[in-house]
Amino acid sequence: MQFQTLTSPHTERPNSISITMLWVTIALVPGIAAMLWYFGWGILVSILLAVVTAIGCEALAMKLRGRPALPAISDLSAVVTALLFAIAVPPLLPWWLTVLGMAFAILLVKHMYGGIGYNPFNPAMAAYVLLLISYPTDMISWLPPDMLNEHPLTLGQVLSIKFAGIYPQGLGIDALTMATPLDEMRTQLDLNQTLSEIKQSPLWGNFGGRGWECVGNWYLLGGLILLYKRIISWHIPVAMLGAMLVLATFFHVLDQDAFPTGMFHIFTGATLLGAFFIATDPVTASTTKKGQLIYGAGIGAIVYVIRTWGGYPDAVAFAVLLMNLAAPTIDYYTQPQVFGHRSGSNE
Repeated sequence: MQFQTLTSPHTERPNSISITMLWVTIALVPGIAAMLWYFGWGILVSILLAVVTAIGCEALAMKLRGRPALPAISDLSAVVTALLFAIAVPPLLPWWLTVLGMAFAILLVKHMYGGIGYNPFNPAMAAYVLLLISYPTDMISWLPPDMLNEHPLTLGQVLSIKFAGIYPQGLGIDALTMATPLDEMRTQLDLNQTLSEIKQSPLWGNFGGRGWECVGNWYLLGGLILLYKRIISWHIPVAMLGAMLVLATFFHVLDQDAFPTGMFHIFTGATLLGAFFIATDPVTASTTKKGQLIYGAGIGAIVYVIRTWGGYPDAVAFAVLLMNLAAPTIDYYTQPQVFGHRSGSNE
């Protein structure tokens, strides 16, 4: 019998990276669809722009390194980075900022360290933080969810705003955008409003912001798909959400008028997206089971601390990048004991 390979094993194995990234893309679809429903065409335009830029930068990087571009593009890692970045930024973010962010993510954060498998930081979150620090006004200008939007935008109007900076007659960026639930919560608490007073606003739903909590539910569904397919393990998501829930509940019990509940933090902002799709990045996360629990709990704790006392209301990107730094050390001290060796033995 003629085999495709000269030596064993003779069975042909599929590209595991491509399969993993494909399932991540599929699992993102419910959450992306919900974002399109609640926040409009800008999400789709940002996704298309980010994906095209990411693929172009991936091809350019491989050409500069003297390697074929097709294998790198076909593993879908650049596409996943583009999707995560595009759904994290505001729908009306100018086109050139999306291009800048993706070029930074692919060319510098990913390929400067040797490409997939070698980058120490999550590329999408590094690009997000770069833009947030450099262009804070553009990065906090979110559209209100559909049920609160007094000025829904057509696809043509979205394209006009993103590519030409031309707004509908009589409307500006301030008229079209509003504070996110996390921004509003933080601002009102700083003004000495109580939680019961803040939640009288129509911005609030059952647990978190209206629209946002529904989007979170769909990302939770996508996360469960990844768990079912064993693309990710439960350790990081459970540890991250558990740490946030414990800290938020503790402080809420201490002062119910000043600290939101744990469910508010979980179902508002990028928490569920971060827990299942961002923190679980196999390249930049901890790899040991015990280490993943520490890694996930660290992200959850940092997110809560920054949201409560820091200067950035969401904080998932900052928390992930900080724990990316700690991941190698965590792995070093949480390696499982080698079978047949006693702890502390020199043999």
